[in-house]
Parts: sequence; C-alpha cells; structure tokens
Amino acid sequence: MEYKILGRTGLEVSSIAFGTDNFLDPTPEKESTKMLDIAIDAGINLIDTGDVYAGGEAEKMIGRALKKLGRRNEILISTKVDHGMSIPGKSLDEYAPEKKPNTHGLSKANIIRACENSLKSFKTDHIDIYYAHRYSPEIPLDETLSALDYLVQSGKVRYIGFSTHPAWVVMESLMIAKEFGYQRIVAEQPPYNLLDRRIENELIPLAQKY
Repeated sequence: MEYKILGRTGLEVSSIAFGTDNFLDPTPEKESTKMLDIAIDAGINLIDTGDVYAGGEAEKMIGRALKKLGRRNEILISTKVDHGMSIPGKSLDEYAPEKKPNTHGLSKANIIRACENSLKSFKTDHIDIYYAHRYSPEIPLDETLSALDYLVQSGKVRYIGFSTHPAWVVMESLMIAKEFGYQRIVAEQPPYNLLDRRIENELIPLAQKY
C-alpha cells in the first residue's frame, strides 16, 4: 500500500481510504466487519464514515468491529457532522422536518454535541479527522471554525476538514483561521468522478497553492 502525507500535516494516510456508506444499509454487520478486517490487512489505514450513515448505526458498528478485531490503534477514523442521525429508509428531505432544533447543521451547539455522540459510538477517546459536512450558509463560518478548533484543543479531534464545501468557502475558512488563530482545515472531501469534475476548476488549484 502506498502512503501519503495528508496536506500540511504529519499524518500518513493510505492512498486508498475505506468508505462505509453501505455498512448496515444494506451490508449486514458480519460482512461489514469482515470487509473492514480485510481492508486493514491490505494496508488501508483510513476508515471514513459519517454520523448520518445508516441512521448513525454505521459509527456504532465500526466501534464494535474495531473492539472485536482489536485494531483501533492500526487505523485512522474520519467522520462527518451535519445532518445528525438520519432515519433509515427516508431521504434527507423526508426526515429533515422531524429533526429537533440544534441537532443538525454546523452550529457550535450541534458540532460539539455530535462529536460527543460519535466518540461514544466509536468507543474511542478521539477522532482523527473530523469533517464539517455540507456548507451551512445560515451559520456564521467563524462559529463553525471556533467549534472545530475547540474540539482540537480539547483533544477530542486531531485534525479538521470540510466535505462538499465550495472553493470560496474553503478559502474564506483559511482566512478566518489565520485571523483568529484557529486550527485550519487540512482536507476537503468533494464529489469527484468521471461525470463530475467540477473541482478541477477551482478547488484543486486552491488546494495545491494553500
């Protein structure tokens, strides 16, 4: 397996990460655990998930699997905050009205609450990379960064990043982090495939320079 330094950090990550969007929904836990074990044996050390996956159950399953396999120290966990715990079988639009206040979005209250929940789900004392998932235009960006910085300073999160944020928001976040002395994001996780190459226009050049 090839390993690379993640951005401006000293963190070595495998060139291939293991995504868990299908854990428990629809892949059963036994098969999911076996896949995780095989991935680690293959040298993959970055396991990516989110608090919305399988209604929050994917994080819990990963916690159980890592405890069973005894391999937490071999891997890096990355997860995301925004939507909160989803409702299995319902789309985002369908379950959004059923959410309670301060249980979704990138407010300070929700970020800290969600991180605590994820730590309990993983049965661990820290998250290696914590992504703010999907831009929340109604939330001041400095509030989001303040919350993420707090989690790093408290030792609950090692590094922070964005997921599916526009390039201009990424750039603004770097400016705010520099102005206020916050931890800067170390990664952006965007959609990228043969049919969707939008990040080549602005995001990739931005990442290469900053």
